Amino acid sequence: MLIRGAMMITPSGPVQGDLRVTGDKISEVAAGGGLSRRPGESVIEGEGLHLLPGVMDPQVHFREPGEPHKETLASGSAAGASGGLTAFLDMPNNNPSATSMAAMNAKLQRARSSCVTHHGFFIGATSTNIEQLMSAVGTPHAPLAIPGICGIKIFMGSSTGDLLVDEQDPLERIFSSTGGLIAVHAEDEARLRSRAAEFEHRQDSASHAEWRDSESALLATRRAVDLAERHHHRLHVLHLTSAVEANWLAGRTGSQVTTETLPQHLTFAASDVEREGTRLKMNPPIRYEEDRDALWTRLHDGTIQCIATDHAPHTLAAKQTGWKDAPAGMPGVETSLPVMLTHASEDRCSISDVVRWMSTNPARIYGVESKGELRVGFDADLVLVDMHTSSEVRDERTWTNVGWNPFAGRSLVGWPRLTIVEGIPVFERDSSTGPKGRMIASPVDTGRALEFSI
Repeated sequence: MLIRGAMMITPSGPVQGDLRVTGDKISEVAAGGGLSRRPGESVIEGEGLHLLPGVMDPQVHFREPGEPHKETLASGSAAGASGGLTAFLDMPNNNPSATSMAAMNAKLQRARSSCVTHHGFFIGATSTNIEQLMSAVGTPHAPLAIPGICGIKIFMGSSTGDLLVDEQDPLERIFSSTGGLIAVHAEDEARLRSRAAEFEHRQDSASHAEWRDSESALLATRRAVDLAERHHHRLHVLHLTSAVEANWLAGRTGSQVTTETLPQHLTFAASDVEREGTRLKMNPPIRYEEDRDALWTRLHDGTIQCIATDHAPHTLAAKQTGWKDAPAGMPGVETSLPVMLTHASEDRCSISDVVRWMSTNPARIYGVESKGELRVGFDADLVLVDMHTSSEVRDERTWTNVGWNPFAGRSLVGWPRLTIVEGIPVFERDSSTGPKGRMIASPVDTGRALEFSI
């Protein structure tokens, strides 16, 4: 495959030119172009488009097994490909939860036959499954790197599903006895429980962020960082939402402790939640303008290293049951890249920043080699995006099984025109397909379990 004339976002910056794919690898990157078509080589004209490494989303909830009406691995993978994702890491709060090697192997087997993109899975921690965790990721002195298993997920605060580890003794055992990476949902369960009665009869949208407040997030984040530092364990703090957390973490993140934030928390604030209602209900919640601004500051100074979606779909029928009863979570894999590229078009960041946060850094944090950059020898996971054509987000154009998107009504740029997984085009969007686009590959063609270094 030869892609000609695109504005390529390389590790050294944007440069217009040509990129050649041989097999499943990038074989040439030619600044200024000039590459000639070889016999048998397909040519993609990229003039007027930007060529990026494919997005790796390090936090999704694709709901399989248990809730296929919300999402499956197949539908989630396809939705991700439509948004420029070439790899995802899926969470364990399924029905039943993925807390054993048997459950992990079952998910990996399903993914092999249903996903058009690369994939990895977290094993869920409980207070009693330490042996299963060690079987998945090994021990501090003998870590394991099983293809498709990316780490341990700990819910320190209750959210969707029945996974919760909030007592100190089991947390100490998990951090001291396991290898690999631990990712935490950081909300302090004791504070949430102690304040629940105060908000029991509140039905307004503001109550959610008041109850699940910044203090509950900070308490859990500080606790997780303390555990990681004392036990010399790799820690990733999921979906950072608050200014106090982000500012406390400044100077504390690096090779041992990393963190992420979401496009939702970089875009929305309390006024949007009041307007949109339960569509924007999630855990941890969307907070206030000062929190949004602090997240941007800490993204730019490197305290926050990457962007995920926390894609957690629920049906609109369930979301419309009133603020108190509506489940927390929203879809996001289809629009995460266009949302961030729209921010880039508005000078909130650069396109190179977006590539670093959504492609390069997730691959580095999780030890996925040869991905996340336009570099010779790297895997040909690519996305061609259109930065010049604006298109409105509409529910009827979505690929997710739940059929809606929290950014509905907003016009975005940066929509993928072509998504390529290891040299194989899997999704296209052009004048013939319309804004929704179409899948052009099947799971038998592409997509594999990711390999993680230890």
